[in-house]
Amino acid sequence: MRPYSLLLIGILAACSPVSRRALTKRFVSLETKLQDHTGFMLYDPDQNKELYSFQSDRYFTPASNTKIFTFYTSLVILGDSVPGLRYIEKGDSLIFAGTGDPSFLYENIYSPGRTFTFLSSANKKLFLADGNFYTDALGAGWSWDDLLYTYSSERSALPVYGNYFTLQQTGSVIKTDPAYFSFNITIKDSVSKPLLEREPGSNKINFYPAKLPLKNQWETPFKTSAELTAKLLSDSLKKEVVPIKRILSDSAKILYSIPADTLYKEMMQESDNFIAEQLLLTCAGVLSDSLKPEIAIRYMKKNHLMDLPDDPIWVDGSGLSRYNLFTPRSIVKLWEKIYDCVPRERLLPLLAIGGKTGTVKRWYKNEPPYLYGKTGTLSNNHCLSGYLITKKGRTLIFSFMSNNHPAPSGAVRQEMEAILKQLYLHY
Repeated sequence: MRPYSLLLIGILAACSPVSRRALTKRFVSLETKLQDHTGFMLYDPDQNKELYSFQSDRYFTPASNTKIFTFYTSLVILGDSVPGLRYIEKGDSLIFAGTGDPSFLYENIYSPGRTFTFLSSANKKLFLADGNFYTDALGAGWSWDDLLYTYSSERSALPVYGNYFTLQQTGSVIKTDPAYFSFNITIKDSVSKPLLEREPGSNKINFYPAKLPLKNQWETPFKTSAELTAKLLSDSLKKEVVPIKRILSDSAKILYSIPADTLYKEMMQESDNFIAEQLLLTCAGVLSDSLKPEIAIRYMKKNHLMDLPDDPIWVDGSGLSRYNLFTPRSIVKLWEKIYDCVPRERLLPLLAIGGKTGTVKRWYKNEPPYLYGKTGTLSNNHCLSGYLITKKGRTLIFSFMSNNHPAPSGAVRQEMEAILKQLYLHY
């Protein structure tokens, strides 16, 4: 056979789709290698056609792929802007209630914002109405040993500073931001304790500098309450805020705080759990007078997710819960619904972009980028789903879920990247 004939065969092989048989063989081999539970689906939305499926009807722990459901819920319910406060003005008083909006003085998306300006410039007595928060501060199925980390910050009606504070050590000086929490720090000397330890049911922190690593700054969530929120607001606004037990009437006005896409981008690219949890609360508050995630979940399942192939077992906004269970084919269907309702030029920049932004910045590198989506990682579980733009320019939707793998997540990511790169080249 002539050399150019071999070259032609190689080119044709590189351009032809990967056979289902070859893919199945690879996925079976992958499960054996990783000792995991794998599910996958590849779908062409333009042709409304399933291209390949491997155990896509099985349920998996989605981790932060749960945020795709929160993203779609927010797109359906919130519109372009996020409600920041509900309020009424009565005589010399301004009575306001939180909507769940996470943006107030939150460093990850920080700007003083409309809510801060509105409250700080009000020439009235300020009263924080505490009566619309109807859920636990921590979600069902969250790990108790994560509670000192900011990815498990508590949920609340009116979050301040992302519901966490920063502790910094410079020499023998310990400072906190906000400064309010400096009174809650007790310095102790023990090598048998963790670096930071929060006493149960309080915001008292035991700090053990004897165990200090090179790092000298830490962030840790605080235990929320209406009273604490009022104190933090008083400190930041430089005026007194008084908490009261009250539910605002339906006639209360709404102050919108921030473009919704600002929150979506941080949630989808950086996988911000706090934003996801608070957005689901905010959606519930738009649907009712109660900040309770189950309200938004029930509404979406009944009105907008009833056509998913499999009923989603969905309990929180972020995916921190081990109780969430979705199938790859339902996630693919959800991405298709998002693709149909959001213009492409708006949608793709909000997602993690392979080799460019967010949780896939160090993975899936290519010019131009070919992967736009959302990762999801918990111990022994890693998932990735979204849009795959092939070398031929086709936009495909995929969901790749790996559960119960004893291997490091990096090894799972490498296998996923190899398969997705193959699909990019051959489709």
